Amino acid sequence: MVKPSSQVLFACQSCGATFTKWSGRCGACGEWNTLVEEASAARPGGLKAKPSKRSGSGQIPFTSLNSPESPPPRIQIGVEELDRVFGGGIVPNSATLIGGDPGIGKSTLLLQVAARLARNGLKVVYVSGEEASAQIQERARRLKVADSPVELAIETDLRKILRALKTDPPDFVVFDSVQTLWSDSLDAAPGSVAQVRACAQELTHWAKTSGAALVLVGHVTKEGQIAGPRVVEHMVDTVFYFEGERGHQFRILRAVKNRFGPTNEIGIFEMGPYGLAPVQEPSALFLPAERDVHGGTAIYAAMEGTRPVLAEVQSLVSNSAYGTPRRSIVGWDTNRLAMLLAVLEARCGLSLAGRDVYLSVAGGYRISEPAGDLAAAAALISSIANQACPVRTI
Repeated sequence: MVKPSSQVLFACQSCGATFTKWSGRCGACGEWNTLVEEASAARPGGLKAKPSKRSGSGQIPFTSLNSPESPPPRIQIGVEELDRVFGGGIVPNSATLIGGDPGIGKSTLLLQVAARLARNGLKVVYVSGEEASAQIQERARRLKVADSPVELAIETDLRKILRALKTDPPDFVVFDSVQTLWSDSLDAAPGSVAQVRACAQELTHWAKTSGAALVLVGHVTKEGQIAGPRVVEHMVDTVFYFEGERGHQFRILRAVKNRFGPTNEIGIFEMGPYGLAPVQEPSALFLPAERDVHGGTAIYAAMEGTRPVLAEVQSLVSNSAYGTPRRSIVGWDTNRLAMLLAVLEARCGLSLAGRDVYLSVAGGYRISEPAGDLAAAAALISSIANQACPVRTI
């Protein structure tokens, strides 16, 4: 009897790599505890893919680099912060992936966008696999957009969804979320690496050929990355992350990939009783209303895409009451703070070994630029000296 070549496959939920043996760490991306068993095609009940239909002609149309083709037209949303992140508007025949923490406002923002586009005369479809229609309708009434002509569908079967979309092609489609979809071409469970990859590939191919603008909502892991294989981020044209703290009223939509516009562009919104509203002056959210007179703060100017954003770095240095001093950080990197404290102690003569250090960026804003080290150092020195930084200094 001939034994099958492989009976069990273990797929990494982070990068999508497959292995024949389980291990605690993925050998491709280095993530821990991400290998999950999946059925293979070598045993009953394994992954079964439909045979592909090959074209008989084998001819591929080629064009030159200087062909007189106009840039793709854009769909103006009408919200300056959103149009800025998209690079001037939504591009038809494109696929967008939006990720964020649960309850951060992804569904609220996309429902507002869908309602606005539908009121502008576009055919808009909103497909949800996580919520019932009554829940979405109640959210629409709360956001005052229930009268918008948005077509709502509650379905997770990809084949049924594509059949309905091909019958009456829309202009703008939202899928909430891609992890709930499943395709009958595979026997894997919904949400698995194989299903997420297959569904995202079919939807992206449909968007490229139908002329519609597609938006996929993705779950995020505890590390803040979009769940599922990273190949999904390579399939789509734009990748956005919806960030923010639940204790604060503002949200940040950050572009980390954009084939039609600049990356690292952000749009800032404020959560209100009627949904998310754009913020005209984002620096006002991260700056205090009154000037600090006790010391421990510094103003930092961060470049977010094409505009600067002013944020306040707050610090507190006090004598430690225990044997091991505490290091509490919000909105900054722990390793960078340790390096900065070592530099201040070794080069500036400041004694920080027996002191507690607390460092935070006001408003829940997060600083990732190396230039923020100077603002953090100024805030720490200001707290140690108990003297405020000079007025109108950044």
